[in-house]
Amino acid sequence: MKRLFTTAALAALLAGPVSAETLKLVEVITSPQRTETLKGIVAEFEAANPGTTVEIISLPWGEAFQKFATMVSAGDIPDVIEMPDTWVSLYAGNGLLADLSPYLAEWEHTDDLSERAVALGQVDDKPVMLPYGFYLRAMFYNKDLLAEAGVEEVPTTIDEFRAAAEKVSALPGKAGYCMRGGPGGLNGWVMFPATVAGDNVFFDEEGNSTYDSEGWVEGLTWFIDLYKDGLAPKDSVNWGFNEIVAGFYTGQCAFLDQDPDALIAIAERMKPEQYGVTTFPKGPSGKAFPTIGYAGWSLMEPSEHKDLAWKLIATLEGPEGNVPWNKMTGALPALKSAENDPFYQSEAFKGWFDELADPDVEPTTMPTWLEEFAFFKDSLAISSGQKALLGEITPEELAAEWADYLTKAQQKYISQ
Repeated sequence: MKRLFTTAALAALLAGPVSAETLKLVEVITSPQRTETLKGIVAEFEAANPGTTVEIISLPWGEAFQKFATMVSAGDIPDVIEMPDTWVSLYAGNGLLADLSPYLAEWEHTDDLSERAVALGQVDDKPVMLPYGFYLRAMFYNKDLLAEAGVEEVPTTIDEFRAAAEKVSALPGKAGYCMRGGPGGLNGWVMFPATVAGDNVFFDEEGNSTYDSEGWVEGLTWFIDLYKDGLAPKDSVNWGFNEIVAGFYTGQCAFLDQDPDALIAIAERMKPEQYGVTTFPKGPSGKAFPTIGYAGWSLMEPSEHKDLAWKLIATLEGPEGNVPWNKMTGALPALKSAENDPFYQSEAFKGWFDELADPDVEPTTMPTWLEEFAFFKDSLAISSGQKALLGEITPEELAAEWADYLTKAQQKYISQ
């Protein structure tokens, strides 16, 4: 017995202790449903990697930018971060995002990534974020409200959109457009003005912002007038995501420009025959410029467990993680093979896939390469945009303020 014990002890000593590692993952675009789905995928990763524990930290989206910046400033850096497109340049510029090239070169699913995913995840030609999906804006419309207002055809141009919004707004207690004047509302301030102007270029060759150009000012005025003329609910000046989606599915307003993630709440509360999704309305140029956003996973520097952290990202991004994740979040998947899933071939997704196939629809990517863009989107654009909607500043003053800020940021970027 003593000899057996000695042999067993020697074997255990030679084998070494069982490895126990903890990874820290931060999610920033949060909801109870998203967190539960994430926990399920992470549980599968932990089961496949015995001894590994993943600590999930969920930051509320409205406060995520500041809370995560505070974490990083305090040296509390996670291994993996859910990285919104608007944050990438800021953290990549500070050297906090790892180059994923060595991992992607050997990953079995790299060839299944869409070309857009590969391109958008790069900063200075290095993949520092792996997008899990895309948030492309299309136009929801309430069939019942349009019929009640006497709108016979779904609008295909912004003039038709305005006319339909006027008819719906003439109904007691109804409004044409669910405007997002509060957090996350920058998309509307980009899509409609660009469509009116017929151009979605943010800067000229010298790095000057186009926001104060004649076409963009005209577009900003057009957008502001939607609110001033009562074609959006009065309190929509403060609305964020939850409010605009609720405004649509409760029948308060007839039109909602949103990503596929809005389908989650809308499909639960409206029958398929009550609503539809169509392409973003086109402007005088015959083109439309809906915004396309994205988010993904980044490996942060420094991490003591880089290889293991990459395995977690690979689990989240592989077919068994990416497809169920995007089905729940409503994003268009980053994997090409996912488009063959029956879920994405349903009628509900037709508007977005029509946009992607329409040569006169040019998805607009925000200038997320600017380190200053996150502040512009999450703070400056909200405060000054609300002032313009309320008539406290003119469209020209708004355009001048935004152009000045973005020009300085772009010229700083060029100089570096």
